[in-house]
Amino acid sequence: MALPQQKLDITEDRLVRVSLPESGAWLREARDAALARVRSMGLPHRRDEYWKYTRPDSLVEPAAPDAAVFDPAADDRPFDDIDRVKLYFVDGVFDAEASDDPTLAGVEIERLADVAGTDIHWAKDLYGVLETRGQTPVDRPLAALNSAMATDGVLIRATGKAAKPVSLLYLHKNPTSDAMLHHVIRIEEGADLTLLENGPAAARFNKVLEVDVADGGAFHHVRAQGRDHERRAVTHIFARLGTESIFKSFTLTVNGVLTRNEVVVELTGDDAVAHVAGAALGDGDFHHDDTVFVTHDALNCESRQVFKKVLRNGAVGVFQGKILVKKGAQKTDGYQISQALLLDGDSQFLVKPELEIYADDVVCSHGSTSGAIDEEGLYYLRSRGIPEGPATDLMTLAFLAEAIDEIEDATIAADIVTRLEGWLSRHRG
Repeated sequence: MALPQQKLDITEDRLVRVSLPESGAWLREARDAALARVRSMGLPHRRDEYWKYTRPDSLVEPAAPDAAVFDPAADDRPFDDIDRVKLYFVDGVFDAEASDDPTLAGVEIERLADVAGTDIHWAKDLYGVLETRGQTPVDRPLAALNSAMATDGVLIRATGKAAKPVSLLYLHKNPTSDAMLHHVIRIEEGADLTLLENGPAAARFNKVLEVDVADGGAFHHVRAQGRDHERRAVTHIFARLGTESIFKSFTLTVNGVLTRNEVVVELTGDDAVAHVAGAALGDGDFHHDDTVFVTHDALNCESRQVFKKVLRNGAVGVFQGKILVKKGAQKTDGYQISQALLLDGDSQFLVKPELEIYADDVVCSHGSTSGAIDEEGLYYLRSRGIPEGPATDLMTLAFLAEAIDEIEDATIAADIVTRLEGWLSRHRG
């Protein structure tokens, strides 16, 4: 079926200015296939069903819009108190001099740019593979564009429990930078890895993270998106889970004129567990979109989607979440909740929750609410001598608590709460 002329024009305008990177045999085939997917689907347009709440214009235009660089000295630097292996990327390019020795993590870590020219690599079975699986039933063309064009990222293979968390730090130094990073993670049977991410990355950022968790493996992921407010980002996580495996991902987003986080999870092994959660705080020119698709394709699996947004001064929050239970995926336990705290009458929360179930022995639920601060609770705190600003902050943190509770590591969770407290204090009133 031919693309509408408008989508065809958008796609060709973007592609005419880029060319496929040089690649070895294992990667060339994946890039060619990804580029074919982009041309077949076309880049997103506002009239596409899953983009009706979020304008993709600035994500698909040929050049990245300018984004002022925030003073890093004023950043509160999440995860600074966590013992981790730090790997730095500056405007989408790995900085070896600033980074720690990757071997300290106790897992195999390679740079995509270093192995892209080889003829064979273990990542051949995953690079672009999980992204391709995630294109059905919803097109995700910006992820395919990333698979075709990304030139840097990390390839991590964990064969046991990692000695330390791996921390990816994204620095933004060029106000016109346009970065793409593609990471591939393989968690072998019984292995365990924690991945941390933070930083603005670039003026415009397109990231894909493909995660394959084998039987009995565990992957924990926590990221903080913030700092440079004028940045634009679209991120994608594609995860596949084996038998009795665990996948948990939490995202904190503060600032950012436009952020869209897509998560696609397949539970393909019995007794697998997948939790995806997020907390977003927006003030003013802020548009934040969480789009999540979880597929249950095995017995006795559990999934949770927990998303909370705090919005003020005209900020916009979006949540599109779906649970698909395939035929035969009996004993499924699927839970989805999306809620927004609107601190004024100008902000918006746009929601599209979905359940699609083809098995008859399941427990699945979804719920969504939005509303103002609880005046009775606020009055109670103020009657105990707490000023209105700090009292509002306390109630806001209580509202976000269910999402933060999804973080497995108590130390990391405490770090996230500290970051939230700082943001609320700076934006008070």
